[in-house]
Amino acid sequence: MGKAGPDAAPWENEFPKDVWHARALGIAARSQVTVHFENITRPWLKKLAKRWARWRLTTGLTVESAVLGTKAVESFNAFLNSTRIPVNGTADINREVIEGFLAYLHANSAGVVSHRIRIGQFNTFLLTMRRHGWVTDLPSTAQIYTEDYPKETVRQPRALSEHVMAQLENPGNLAKMASPHHRLITLILIRCGLRISDTVALRQDCITRDKDGAPYLRYLNHKMKREALVPIDEELERAIAEQISYVNGTGNSGTHLLFAHDRADVYGAGHISAGSYSTALRRWVKHCVVTDENGNPAVVSPHRFRHTLGTRLINLDVPQEVVRRILDHDSHQMTAHYARLSDTTIRRHWEAARKVNASGSVVELDPDGPLAEAAWSKQRLGRATQALPNGYCGLPVQKTCPHANACLTCPMFITTADFLPQHREHRIQVVQIISAAEARGQQRLAEMNTRVLGNLDRIIDSLEDETHAAPNHIEEEDNRAGR
Repeated sequence: MGKAGPDAAPWENEFPKDVWHARALGIAARSQVTVHFENITRPWLKKLAKRWARWRLTTGLTVESAVLGTKAVESFNAFLNSTRIPVNGTADINREVIEGFLAYLHANSAGVVSHRIRIGQFNTFLLTMRRHGWVTDLPSTAQIYTEDYPKETVRQPRALSEHVMAQLENPGNLAKMASPHHRLITLILIRCGLRISDTVALRQDCITRDKDGAPYLRYLNHKMKREALVPIDEELERAIAEQISYVNGTGNSGTHLLFAHDRADVYGAGHISAGSYSTALRRWVKHCVVTDENGNPAVVSPHRFRHTLGTRLINLDVPQEVVRRILDHDSHQMTAHYARLSDTTIRRHWEAARKVNASGSVVELDPDGPLAEAAWSKQRLGRATQALPNGYCGLPVQKTCPHANACLTCPMFITTADFLPQHREHRIQVVQIISAAEARGQQRLAEMNTRVLGNLDRIIDSLEDETHAAPNHIEEEDNRAGR
């Protein structure tokens, strides 16, 4: 493929081809650099697919978006090849054809993320043709409705376990990654949580500082179409500076890219592709024999580092708004996807903690019992709706407390060593109340608080026994994980 002359219009050269090259069109591609139309075999459909892709690219959408749309049209072409329904142009695309296409997608991609994407992209294709008047014979029944989409399953964050991350972050294993490009990309993915397509497209001027001189990584969030900042440490800043020196010393001194490709083609030197990094990552993980907790080969992908950072931050009690800003999410709902995991961490600590009631007796809760999930839900509800400064109320919210605020005489009261300072302060106050009541001859008040004092003494003694004991397995695990 020869390079177009300076006077040639890029679109006039590329449009007739079955493979468009982004850089031939002057488009800075990230993870994907080509758009393929060769599998759309019907001329009338290929022409419309190309017109749609060109329009999307010229309005500022990414090459990745054009590829997704083209693949949806390609799927429709494949459906037409498999059906006996005669479709010779847009005039034949009616509701029967749409329903047949939906059935085809369900049979071939049910349960896969691309299922909903294909439906959504093809619906956009239909709407765009109708809105811009590209065709005038498209039937009004050629529509995809909300109920046509399969139910979206809530996907859990795919964070890597700390067992796997310890192996990936091991300096000895990182040294086995031969390419300096790939080594630094891995560190940025782990520590900053960028998407791989944003990472490989970083510019050399990606470091900026605030008024206090703290460094930040500046990048273009292509999904949100805006610049974003994420704080970095001095070690990562030095690694980026070393990368710039390396790139400029490989014959790419004129490039502005942080991960400029070592080799240039007819369109010049672009950055290394997200696909080549993903391939290198899989090979590296295999070479380092990284395994999961069961000894099986670990499954690692670039985007799982983003999930891992989000989960780590939430489990470190970093406020959700801070996590949202670090990951540059557009909504709190996206960040809440990671926050759901924090409940697992809280529950694990709750189950492991020693719990005593108002009399100082140990409360045993069976985490594996048949009502474990329901009991934990009740416990969380109690924390949220009946929180006390020195413990938690174990009374179901449907019942009325007969003890008013006298929680230390309530049989449903539960507390842990987390509240020892409050209990000690409370004891001082109770002693003062008893002394004042006795001095004034208020025997009833003194008797009531004497019972509270006795319970406080037993609670404090019992919880102090726990704090003097060896750390439990949860604390040891947290120390090993560096939480």
